[in-house]
Amino acid sequence: KTNGKQAKLGSDMIRGKVPFALDNAKAIFLSFIDAANKMPNLFPENSKTGGDTSAAPEIWANMDDFKARFAKLAADSKAALETVKDRESFTAAYRNVNQTCDGCHEHYRVKKS
Repeated sequence: KTNGKQAKLGSDMIRGKVPFALDNAKAIFLSFIDAANKMPNLFPENSKTGGDTSAAPEIWANMDDFKARFAKLAADSKAALETVKDRESFTAAYRNVNQTCDGCHEHYRVKKS
């Protein structure tokens, strides 16, 4: 949920719906780094079934790839954190990180009807 809120804030800053703030921009990437480091551990082998989840079964069949995508998210977010200086650099960095997120969601998230 935190990632979703941070992603919305990032999108809103890019679109000009909320003013760009460097502290907020950096907080977004810090949040993504934190999530990328924690998330793979939230999908143990015994959590494959049950509950209301949007996690696709492919996660457990392709766990190495799933973890590698989180490592890429952390690395991309860290690079973004180090390069963002203003709205323009934030926009480029955020879009790059967002593509990483979208790629994982495309493969490992079940779309709810």
